[in-house]
Amino acid sequence: MPLKAVHFGAGNIGRGFVGSVLHNAGYEVVFADVSAPLIDALAASTSYRVREVGAAAKTSTVDNYRAINSATHEADVIAEIATADIVTTAVGPNVLRFVAPLISAALSRRDPARKPLAVMACENAINATDLLRAACVEAIDDPSHLDRAVFANTAVDRIVPGQSETSGLDVTVEAFFEWAIEKPPFGADAPVIPDAHFVDDLAPYIERKLFTVNTGHAATAYHGFLAGAGSIAEAIGMPAVRAEVVAVLEETKQLLVAKHEFAPDVQQEYIETNLLRFANEELTDTVERVGRQPLRKLSRNERLVGPAAELAERGLAADGLVRAMGAALRFDVPDDEQSVEMVKLLQSTAAPDFVTRVTGLRAEHPLFAAVVAQVHRAQTT
Repeated sequence: MPLKAVHFGAGNIGRGFVGSVLHNAGYEVVFADVSAPLIDALAASTSYRVREVGAAAKTSTVDNYRAINSATHEADVIAEIATADIVTTAVGPNVLRFVAPLISAALSRRDPARKPLAVMACENAINATDLLRAACVEAIDDPSHLDRAVFANTAVDRIVPGQSETSGLDVTVEAFFEWAIEKPPFGADAPVIPDAHFVDDLAPYIERKLFTVNTGHAATAYHGFLAGAGSIAEAIGMPAVRAEVVAVLEETKQLLVAKHEFAPDVQQEYIETNLLRFANEELTDTVERVGRQPLRKLSRNERLVGPAAELAERGLAADGLVRAMGAALRFDVPDDEQSVEMVKLLQSTAAPDFVTRVTGLRAEHPLFAAVVAQVHRAQTT
């Protein structure tokens, strides 16, 4: 029987990363998305190209896919999931709660004799699949039907920049990528995805990626924005910006080495690799795109506050991370909804209240005073 994967999120990451990897693994991919123009374009096409830039550059073709509008054709999506082998997402952590009811409905209809459905959320968030499973628990009529699926957390890493308006469905991505999937939920029967690797303990991989790639990317974007850079590559090429990013990554390195026992030289090599990735001029990513949604990126378990809080709790310095938070507070981009909201909050909220509301930190936390100082500075300059 042919293998089938249903993937929620047909955007650039969905097409250029997850969908491409699943296609290369031999799956028919059914893209589900609420964007009618995107789904219509995919449904009318037979293939698209993924152009990898950087080391080992190449162009490949993705075909054998279908596309369904998950807003207007929910029943069709549910039917596809009910007979799928894999369900993946690349929709953003906040959208998972809208995907969950469709998965839950499909599990209720799924033949219990089938191999359990592999469900994996491929999001830039720690344990995103756990969030998806919790939402499925709330949505499902019979909790026993959850046994018809295996929920596994993943760590995904590939830079997919904003695309040219003339690129159509084709996607430009960096050649480097990593997809780590926790193995224990599957036992001895993990799905076959040759370009992914299954690990016994995913937590170190998730945090290494989030606190190196995403933290470094965000620091580059926010400091680069203040320095007047247009692209990430331009920003990291500015000595002052690079120095701030290196300071941030040295701090997260200390945390990752202390917490997960990564060898210092191995983590340093990973840092150097990522600095080269940021400098790739063929990835024409803008500081505004990478810095968007600053309120989410300043939240408690995200890429800046998360590692800084843990460092402070361990009695370790987080000065570079705190400065990156200060830069994020000055990310004033009228086209970004969260940026606009953040500016209004800064204008209307006392600094201590702002810190607790946005970052989740409270007055007794050892990082609280330093972040309050950054908010005061953003409010008065």
